[in-house]
Amino acid sequence: MLDMDFINLGRTNYQDALEIQEYRHHQVSTGVLPEAIYFLEHPHILTMGRRTNPENCLNTNGPDGTSIELVRTNRGGDITYHGPGQLIGYPILDLRRRGNDLHLYLRNLENCLMEALSDFNVESFKRRGFTGVWTSKGKIASIGIGVRRWTTMHGFALNICTDLRYFDLIRPCGISDCKMVSLTEILGHPLTVARFIPIVQQHLRATLQCKHVIQHQNQVSSSFLTTPLKQTA
Repeated sequence: MLDMDFINLGRTNYQDALEIQEYRHHQVSTGVLPEAIYFLEHPHILTMGRRTNPENCLNTNGPDGTSIELVRTNRGGDITYHGPGQLIGYPILDLRRRGNDLHLYLRNLENCLMEALSDFNVESFKRRGFTGVWTSKGKIASIGIGVRRWTTMHGFALNICTDLRYFDLIRPCGISDCKMVSLTEILGHPLTVARFIPIVQQHLRATLQCKHVIQHQNQVSSSFLTTPLKQTA
């Protein structure tokens, strides 16, 4: 059983979130700080993984004609979209304390998201040969991670109330004819990211075997330290 920080960042610029991850990654990999998971949303952005085929970016102008930033990043996977209404989770975990098993970690992330969706009576599944979570109506969650010194970065993106038109700008995860779906679309009524965060946190805590969890909220200082709200045993 391990200590863990759950840190809610709210709406955070992609580059700022990357710098926060890099800082925490160093602290976790060197044993200075406990593991952490960041929960947030991004403004509209398109990100390309290490092996992205540039042809999978079809357009960089959003539905309203506004240009969408396109950035290359150091995670795995292909191209994806991030934006408001999408829950982003960035776990910074030391896999040396978890059996050095990268594939188990990926399957655990998928399982946590599937279990959280089941709490809303949404059936979901994995697809052989792909990483992520699907429903009968389309793909609802993407996963792309980076690992250095057996410590993880990046993570998952789950569509809660996402404007799905932005996925028309790309071939999501490099998959042709990949229909994306949101939880709001499946349920037929609005649901917020804030409503879903504690649900997925509950399943992450159980699956990752967290002994003590400290919750942090929203603000991160220039040194990326946070003010704890509460500790749960």
